[in-house]
Amino acid sequence: MGLYDNLTYESGELFGFSQSTLVVLGAIFVLSVIIRMIVSNLSHGFFGAIVRNDSIRQKTVKKGDKALGSVAGYAFGFVMIDLLVGEQAENTNILMPSWAEYIPDVLQFLLVISIVVWAFRLVSLVYDVVKFLDKDDDLDGTEKTLISALESALRFIIVFVGSIFIADALGFELTSLLAGLGISGLAFALAAKDTISNFFGAITVLLDRPFKVGDWVVIGTSEGEVTEINLRTTLVRTSVDTIITIPNANLVNIPVENWGKRRWRRWQSMIHLDINSDPKNVELFCQQTLNLIQNHELTTKEDASWCSINTISAQSIDIEVNLYWNVNSLIAERKAREALIIDLMELAKELNLSFYDGRIRQQR
Repeated sequence: MGLYDNLTYESGELFGFSQSTLVVLGAIFVLSVIIRMIVSNLSHGFFGAIVRNDSIRQKTVKKGDKALGSVAGYAFGFVMIDLLVGEQAENTNILMPSWAEYIPDVLQFLLVISIVVWAFRLVSLVYDVVKFLDKDDDLDGTEKTLISALESALRFIIVFVGSIFIADALGFELTSLLAGLGISGLAFALAAKDTISNFFGAITVLLDRPFKVGDWVVIGTSEGEVTEINLRTTLVRTSVDTIITIPNANLVNIPVENWGKRRWRRWQSMIHLDINSDPKNVELFCQQTLNLIQNHELTTKEDASWCSINTISAQSIDIEVNLYWNVNSLIAERKAREALIIDLMELAKELNLSFYDGRIRQQR
């Protein structure tokens, strides 16, 4: 005796289902909903208890619990319907053949979709897990670049594998489909030429590493900070806060200027002193300015730095300053430059030197 031997659709049928079959299908549906709720609640409590990191717990629990519950519910329904269809092969009075053929495929399709959705929501965990495992809890540009590429690769794998199972659920013959890929491979390669070029462009960027996430770059006519490096495109945020999407294939063929890889930041400026300034004080100003530069904790290449009179005009004495900042960001450079300029103003005041002002010269 089979599990469903007492089910028939010949008496009291409704839409091709007997009353007993409808009861069983209704029970399977209700149990699937209950299992979905139970798994969602259990996963919420389970992951909430074992995961200590707030960001990981939020993405695992709040974003993944319902999707995981849907996976469990559809899986239960698919297994039970598959058992029912198995009994259908022995007892043809359980379901009409049309229903027996399509119901498992529909449930398999919904199951695969729910798994893909759940997996997609978990991809963002890569960043939080790596950051949690990082000792200094501060990811550098290289780590962010690799994380971005890994997330893109995982999304591609999820979509590719999910598409295969969806095709199987829709009734496509996988053997014929895979064999057809070999025949149509050339046509596909020609059609996806740009996509393949972008993919290999991404590999080139990751291997050669001309830049990483966080670097300020100039790519052709585009300039900004690299925010993401994906399998197809690289995203650059400009100084006006817009996003430029650059195909990775373009990065292989055009020059890339990376301001983030500078070993130092050169600063040149011209100081204009009044023409009536005391020559000895001007000379002393140049010497002490050079001492400030060479003894500054944020400067480098002291031998290549200078502060000297560049030229003299009818109205001013022009002093040229050249130095190299040993800082990694524009903000740090601006702060160091501001502090040095204030020191130079105080030094000029101590030496009784006045900066050139065209309005004062005209009054004289």
